[in-house]
Amino acid sequence: MTPGEVRRLYFIIQTFLSYGLDELIPRMRITLPLRLWRRTLFWMPNRHKDRLLGERLRLALQELGPVWIKFGQMLSTRRDLFPPQIADQLAMLQDKVAPFDGVLAKQQIEKAMGDIPVETWFDDFDINPLASASIAQVHTARLKENGKEVVIKVIRPDILPVIKADMKLIHRLARWVPRLLPDGRRLRPMEVVREYEKTLIDELDLLREAANAIQLRRNFENSPMLYVPEVYSDYCSQNMLVMERIYGIPISDVAQLEQHGTNMKLLAERGVQVFFTQVFRDSFFHADMHPGNIFVSYEHPEDPQYIGIDCGIVGSLNKEDKRYLAENFIAFFNRDYRKVAELHVDSGWVPPDTNVEEFEFAIRTVCEPIFEKPLADISFGHVLLNLFNTARRFNMEVQPQLVLLQKTLLYVEGVGRQLYPQLDLWKTAKPFLETWIKDQVGIPSLIKACKEKAPFWIEKMPELPELIYNSLRQHKQLQHSVDKIAVELQVNHVRQGQSRYLFGMGATLILSGTLLLINRPDWEMMPAWLIAGGLVIWLIGWRKTR
Repeated sequence: MTPGEVRRLYFIIQTFLSYGLDELIPRMRITLPLRLWRRTLFWMPNRHKDRLLGERLRLALQELGPVWIKFGQMLSTRRDLFPPQIADQLAMLQDKVAPFDGVLAKQQIEKAMGDIPVETWFDDFDINPLASASIAQVHTARLKENGKEVVIKVIRPDILPVIKADMKLIHRLARWVPRLLPDGRRLRPMEVVREYEKTLIDELDLLREAANAIQLRRNFENSPMLYVPEVYSDYCSQNMLVMERIYGIPISDVAQLEQHGTNMKLLAERGVQVFFTQVFRDSFFHADMHPGNIFVSYEHPEDPQYIGIDCGIVGSLNKEDKRYLAENFIAFFNRDYRKVAELHVDSGWVPPDTNVEEFEFAIRTVCEPIFEKPLADISFGHVLLNLFNTARRFNMEVQPQLVLLQKTLLYVEGVGRQLYPQLDLWKTAKPFLETWIKDQVGIPSLIKACKEKAPFWIEKMPELPELIYNSLRQHKQLQHSVDKIAVELQVNHVRQGQSRYLFGMGATLILSGTLLLINRPDWEMMPAWLIAGGLVIWLIGWRKTR
């Protein structure tokens, strides 16, 4: 490690210990070396004994910066895994991170606008931030040109060096995972870390976020399920984003939603539908759907509509991954474990020499006890965890392209369970996936593909005779080339055989001449002629090999 990385690692350990987070280490025999290491090498005391554990965890992650805050945001959605006193504190990382100076934010806005005063473009600019998160913070204003209320998002100053320093350290630690863990290579830690780093760096480019928001808004235009605020792209730059200000109830405020008369069951189901629509219909999904980025419209509480913001992280899947993923989900729903095992092999997620029967049995062993519970009590997160543990036996590799999808699925499940604990995620998702699969392989899919390709075919139709002629000519030339190569190979084979025969004869003559020269020196010229003949035959054989 470089001195800078060592200092950063020491700072991370110091921060965790100064907040007393070593309390999170379970007291088990397997953790004994870690606890002894903490007592002997890192004797720093807990400097925040007056605070609860959840608050200390939040403050530590906040102090360490955006990489750790993002991790805390992900943990905050898993209320089924953490007690309320920890989950509630982690939820504050979604939009209540300590802000930076509003005057500095104003200066950055003016710099992004070409060193022009904010008052030139905006009225009622509020120097106090409306919300503050790990990467950026938001200020409110009103556009001068049309009087519309907007929010202005500004990147935190000097944040890139912090992210790069942490990611460089994480990269270095990831290289040690295959050496420290028996199945570390299967986890593909370097690919996963690279994917996570890419998403973080992409979040720093607000022009990318503006484009993502415009795309997502177009995908759900006039949809009763999801509304995406309008982006004013003329005012946007790499460090600044201007978009429509929205008013809604935070998705995490369950009490206010219930007081407003919101149909909580429909709201939870629509969250699942929005996720699967983005993944399978559009192949373009919001991959940062933590509660701080989701609101519910005040209008029509009986027919609730989500409002989604912060499109800095989006994901997509290729056609093959979507198909395999949908079929895997349906096979799980139907308890068709043989199909699940075959799909994993076909997709390349496990090695091709995997014993399908053994893999099927292992999956059944894991899943059958889970399915004994009511479907509403089954957690996707627990299923994924159990399958992950089972996959170690079959060398299943982590798929980096699915990491964002898995994270988003956990977000959606966490939010859905919080809104409506009786949510049957499986029942809600299965009809959607079955319909999507049917559309992909049925007659309507064939007709749709023909309609999409028809303009291209019509354009190429006049060129068809020429293309056929060229193809036949190329085939003839290729056949001629193949025949020529075959003849050359045959000739070379014959020449190689001849050269080996000549080498053998030459070696025999040279050996015979040498023996005669030693044993019968009185034969005078005979041994010399034999040796000379052998050398000549060797030379001829050598020329045959050229």
